[in-house]
Amino acid sequence: MALLADLPRPLADNVIVERVFAAVMEHKLPPGAKLAENALCEAFEASRAQIRRVLVVLAGRSVVTLHPNRGAYVSSPSASEAREVFEARRAIERSVVLSAATAIDERTLAELRANSRAGAAAEARGERSESIRLSGQFHIRLAEIAGNSVLTRYLEELVARTSLIIGLYGSTRARTCSEAEHDTLLDALAAGDKQRAADLMEEHLHHIEEALDVRDTPAEPVDIRQILQA
Repeated sequence: MALLADLPRPLADNVIVERVFAAVMEHKLPPGAKLAENALCEAFEASRAQIRRVLVVLAGRSVVTLHPNRGAYVSSPSASEAREVFEARRAIERSVVLSAATAIDERTLAELRANSRAGAAAEARGERSESIRLSGQFHIRLAEIAGNSVLTRYLEELVARTSLIIGLYGSTRARTCSEAEHDTLLDALAAGDKQRAADLMEEHLHHIEEALDVRDTPAEPVDIRQILQA
């Protein structure tokens, strides 16, 4: 009889969340794919209760859509929804940058530059989900610096939706956020040129959107167990 200490430990909820998120960002789970509970339980050797908790977290991050009596599916934002998300971000982040320009200091500038370098390094290593996460973190941190908690909360939701859109519709070879564009934006903020910084942010978000191939496509069947099993 195996000792309890020898039995495999169940994965933590956050580990399963990040595995599913990474599979979506790396295009292994396509938009519209059904995430059957039994398949997820087998893939992660988890209970249904745990998988349901995980799916709720993923739904909160806009990665999964939960349909009553139908189950969970990888979210499938339409082309028009993707355009609306970027339009909303441009409006909000222009305001964010104008406010952040009066509050940013050397310490936060250094923090943001380090984030930008880390994102570029993750991209170079092929760690797409980490690169997308760091990119979103860069933009949310700017909102926090701006000091408007309402705008920050709205932007957190939009960043989550944008991350999904980039993961689903961006080429695996395409860049997420450009380190050079982030650095140029930070240079403008460091110089106190808030109008230029706001223009650069708007241009930056346009470039991300233009790099995507957003089209309404039908979902394809996938083997969740094979994709997600360690």
